[in-house]
Amino acid sequence: MKPKLVVVVNGAKILEYDRNQRLPGLQLRFLDDMDAKLDSGIRLGEERIESPDLLQRAQYVANTMINALFDEQDNVAGAMCTWLANRLPELQQVRAQGNEQDMAIELVFDRSYEESAMERPVQFFRH
Repeated sequence: MKPKLVVVVNGAKILEYDRNQRLPGLQLRFLDDMDAKLDSGIRLGEERIESPDLLQRAQYVANTMINALFDEQDNVAGAMCTWLANRLPELQQVRAQGNEQDMAIELVFDRSYEESAMERPVQFFRH
């Protein structure tokens, strides 16, 4: 059983992608078209990257997905989530924290959403 990809925004689970579902050919072609567009370069922040590696592409796609969620463009967000789930099979979570103007996005490879939900911060007290 393949792990699910979960998108979390400000602590709330927003999207969940089940990698065990087979993608139709049309959607697979769409992902290939996305790859071709990413091959032509991307902009991450102020930097233009002519030949982005897989992680840079993932950061770009995750950012596009989170922006689409804020803009209520569910089809775009779904397509970006599908790309992330298929191109990064070990990615378990996309965690976004902040607001539309100031958003930090983290790609989590080492723990599932369920494992993260059980984590508790350690609080230290001064004596």
